[in-house]
Amino acid sequence: MYQRTVSVGSRSGLHARPASLFVQAAARQPVKVTVAREGGDPVDARSMLSVLALAAQHGDSLVLSAVGDDAPDAVEELAALLSQDLDRKD
Repeated sequence: MYQRTVSVGSRSGLHARPASLFVQAAARQPVKVTVAREGGDPVDARSMLSVLALAAQHGDSLVLSAVGDDAPDAVEELAALLSQDLDRKD
């Protein structure tokens, strides 16, 4: 199992828009990725309702996990996305 802990970068937390972008990216991965609050139960990163239920706020630490040959790449891609401010206006 490959795991990585990452802080939520979006200023408004993992609400509708950032969660949607994260879930869409998770759905494109070749392996199943889970996400959890530190010490919490993991949920499917492809499930919008499950990700929203985490109620993650800016700066909260989340643990991404996956199993398989492509797990490191999948987790690292999602960690990079999650650490960005997905609400930032460019």
